[in-house]
Amino acid sequence: MIVIEDALVPAELAMVCGVLERVPFTGGELTAGITAAKVKQNEQARGDDPEVIALGHRVKRSLEVHSVMRSLVRPVRWSSLLFSRYGPGHQYGLHADNATMYDPTGWPLRTDFSFTVFLSDPETYEGGALLIRALDGDREFRPKAGSVIIYPTGVLHRVTPITAGVRLACVGWVQSLVRRQDQREVLFDLERLRVAAGEADSLVLDKTLGNLLRMWAED
Repeated sequence: MIVIEDALVPAELAMVCGVLERVPFTGGELTAGITAAKVKQNEQARGDDPEVIALGHRVKRSLEVHSVMRSLVRPVRWSSLLFSRYGPGHQYGLHADNATMYDPTGWPLRTDFSFTVFLSDPETYEGGALLIRALDGDREFRPKAGSVIIYPTGVLHRVTPITAGVRLACVGWVQSLVRRQDQREVLFDLERLRVAAGEADSLVLDKTLGNLLRMWAED
C-alpha cells in the first residue's frame, strides 16, 4: 500500500471539486460488479458527461507524471476514472475489485493496482475511511485532500459509513507494465539506487534496468 501526499496540488484540487459541484450524479451501484453492487451505497458523477470525462483525463495526467507512479506502479493501461460522492448514511461494504475491466477504448485491462484520490478535507466529514484488510489486520486511511492511496487490486476493502458531511473521491484501476510484484519491487529499488549513484554506476544501472524491463515487460 502506497500513500502519496499532494498528488493533486491545491489549485487542481479546487478545480476538480468545483467541477463536481455542477455535474450530474447517479447511483453508484450502476458501475459495481454483481457482488459489490449489493453493498455499494454512494453516488457517482455520470461517466458520459463531457466535463466528467475531461476531469478524469486531468486527474490521470497528474497521477501518471508522479515519480512513484512511474517507477513503482509503471502504468501501461488505465481504467476510466470514477468520481464518487458519499453523504450521511452512505458506505461501501467489504468487497474486492474486479480482476479485469476495460480501458476507455474498450481494450481489456488487467487490474494490478486500485487507487483512491481523496478530494475532501477530512475535517469536513465524519467516518468515510478507506479500510483495507491486510494480513496483519485492518488499516484505515483518512488522509488530507489531494492524497492518493494505491493498493493491490484483489485485497478486501471498504469505505466506512459517513455520519456527517460529504466525502468526495476519485477511484480508478491500473494495469502495470510488469505483472509480478516482486519484479516491480526489484526495478523500484534499482531506480532509487540509480538516483543516488555516481555517473559510472548510474550508466551500469541504466543498462541493468533496461535489460530487466525487456525481460519482464508486457502489455
